Amino acid sequence: MSLTASKPIIRRLPPETVNRIAAGEVVERPASVVKELAENALDAGATRIDIAAEGGGLVRLVIEDDGKGMSEAELALCIERHATSKLPVGEDGRDDLLNIGTMGFRGEALPSIGSIARLSITSQAKGEGDAFTIGVEGGQTHGTAPAAPLGRGGTRIEVRDLFYATPARLKFLKSERSENQAITDVVKRLAMSRPDVGFHLTLDGRKRFGVAAERGDEAEAGKARMSAMLGADFGDNALAVDQEREGVRVHGFASLPTFSRGSAQHQYLFVNGRPVRDKLLHGAIRGAYQDFLARDRHPVVALNVDLPTHLVDVNVHPAKAEVRFRDAGLVRGLIVGSLRHALAAAGHRASTTVAGFALGRVRPEGAPPPGQPYQSAAHHVAAWGRPPAPAEPVQGQVFDPGMSARVEPDAPWSPPPATEPGLEVAEHQAQAAAPSPDWPLGVARAQLHETYVVAQTRDGIVIVDQHAAHERLVYERMKKMIAEIGVQRQQLLVPEIVDLDEAEVRRILERAEELEELGLVVESFGPGAVAVRETPALLKRLDVQGLIRDLADDLAETDQALSLKEKLEDVVGTMACHGSVRSGRRLTGEEMNALLREMEATPHSGQCNHGRPTYVELKLADIERLFGRR
Repeated sequence: MSLTASKPIIRRLPPETVNRIAAGEVVERPASVVKELAENALDAGATRIDIAAEGGGLVRLVIEDDGKGMSEAELALCIERHATSKLPVGEDGRDDLLNIGTMGFRGEALPSIGSIARLSITSQAKGEGDAFTIGVEGGQTHGTAPAAPLGRGGTRIEVRDLFYATPARLKFLKSERSENQAITDVVKRLAMSRPDVGFHLTLDGRKRFGVAAERGDEAEAGKARMSAMLGADFGDNALAVDQEREGVRVHGFASLPTFSRGSAQHQYLFVNGRPVRDKLLHGAIRGAYQDFLARDRHPVVALNVDLPTHLVDVNVHPAKAEVRFRDAGLVRGLIVGSLRHALAAAGHRASTTVAGFALGRVRPEGAPPPGQPYQSAAHHVAAWGRPPAPAEPVQGQVFDPGMSARVEPDAPWSPPPATEPGLEVAEHQAQAAAPSPDWPLGVARAQLHETYVVAQTRDGIVIVDQHAAHERLVYERMKKMIAEIGVQRQQLLVPEIVDLDEAEVRRILERAEELEELGLVVESFGPGAVAVRETPALLKRLDVQGLIRDLADDLAETDQALSLKEKLEDVVGTMACHGSVRSGRRLTGEEMNALLREMEATPHSGQCNHGRPTYVELKLADIERLFGRR
C-alpha cells in the first residue's frame, strides 16, 4: 500500500464557495452586516435609517432607509459580486481607487451576506410608483418580483438566519447581549459621524435609542448629536476643536482632562465621515493629553479628520475600518496641536461633574431621602428642643487648630515676597485693590485643615486643593522654562552601545534630531547598534539600554518618542510636586488670593498633573437646595 499522497490538483472554486470565503472577511458578526447596510443607506442619501435586530442579529436584521432607492434593473445587479455604482472613473478611463468619497465601493457586502444568510431586498426608486423585491438564500438568487410600494423612495433589507450556511462560524460568536452591544456601538458611531441623519435602533422589539436629524450649522448640530449619544455631561465638559493646515482639517469635541474614562473605548474617530480605528490617531490623542492624565486614564474624544481623498487610502481591508495617510506626520501633528490649543483655551476650567459628584455625596444630617419634602420648621424645633442660634461671622479670627481655618477680612492687600522656598506669589496689578468676588475663582475666605482654600464667588463657593493647584502651576512654569532654554544634556564618559535589529536602528536614527532636542544624542554604530553619547541631565540614574529599546517600540507603534517625553515629564512632575506648597501649611489671605489669581492666569490649572481636579465649584443655588431653601 502506497503512503504517497495524491498530487493536489489546481481547480477553480465554485462561485458560492468564493462568496463564502469573501464573506468571512466582510461579515465577521451581525454588527458587520449592520455597518455595511447602514453605510449603503448613507451613500444613497438617506435622511433617516431604522435598524431592528432580533436574537443578537442572528435571527433577524432589518435596515430601512428613505434614500434614493433602486430600479428593477439596479436591484437585480446589486447582488452580483463586485457590482457597484460608487467607484469613480478617473481621467484615464480606469476605476480610481485613490479618490473614494463614498462609504462603500467594493460591491462585496450584499453578495457576501446573501451567501451565508437569507437575504431579501425591497426597493422603490424616488419618483417611481412601483417597488420591486429580490431574494438570495445561501448564495442562490431568486428573480425580481413586484412588491407593495414603500410609500416613498428608499430601500428595505431583511436578513434572516445569519450564518445558517456556515454553521461553524456560529461557534465563534459571543453571547446575544455582546452581539447587541456591538450592533449598538456600530450604530452610535455612524450616528456621531452624520448628525444630519436620523438613526433609530430597536433590539428584540424594544427601542434602544433614537435620534432625529439635527438642524443648524455644523458645530451646533455636532455638539447636539454628541450630547445625545454620549450624555449631557459630555456636552457640558467638551471643548470644541477646529483647526486646519495644508488642506487637512481636524474638528470635533474633546473632553476636559478631569472628564476622563478608564479605557480608550470612548474615543470616536472619523476620517472623511468614515468611523475608523487607527493606532496613529489614538497615539496622537495620547500624546496631546500626556501632560494632563495618568497612563490609566483616557479622555472622551469625538474627532473628525477631513482631507482630500487622494491623501488617504481607505482600501486597506474589506472592513474599511483602517486607513493609511500619505502624510501621517501632518495628520498626527495637526491632531496634537488642535487638542493642545483647545486645552490651553480652556484655561482653569474643570469638569462640571466634579461638583455634581460632590453634591451627590452631601446630604444634611437628618435630611429626608430624596423625593420627600422637608418637614416644617416647627417640627424640627419640637424635635431638637430649640433652634440653633445663628453663627456670627468673626473676621480675622483663627479658629480651633483642629479645623485649621482662617477667615480673612476684606481689606486692601498686596502680594508679599516669596520668602519661603517652594511658593511663588504671582504679581497682578489688580490685586492692589480690594479683593472682589467677580474674580472667576472668587476671593479667599478661609483655609480648612491647612489643605483646602475656600473662596467666595459672585454666585457660589470654590474649594481649592492648595497642593494640587500649586503643583500644576509650578509644573507649567518649569515646562515653560525648558521650552525657552531647552533640555540640558550631560555627556557620558563612555558612550553606551545598544544592540538593536536593523529596522529599529533605522527608526531611531531617522528621529535623531528630534531626540537631540529632548536631550538624547545618538549615533550609528554599525548596522545593528546605536551609540548614545549624551542623555538628559534631568534623568540622573537612567537605564540607557531600556530607554532606547522603549523608544524603538514607541516609534514602531505610534511614530512618537513617547517614552522619553514621559520620562522627562515624570521628572519635571516630581520636581514640581516637591517644589510646591504642601498640605498642612497655613497660608495667609494674601497667599491664598495670589494662588487663586495665578490659577486663573495659567492654562490647565483646573487639573493636577494626573488629571484630578484642583478645585470644586458649588453654585449658591445648589447649596440652597441642600438646605431645602429651593
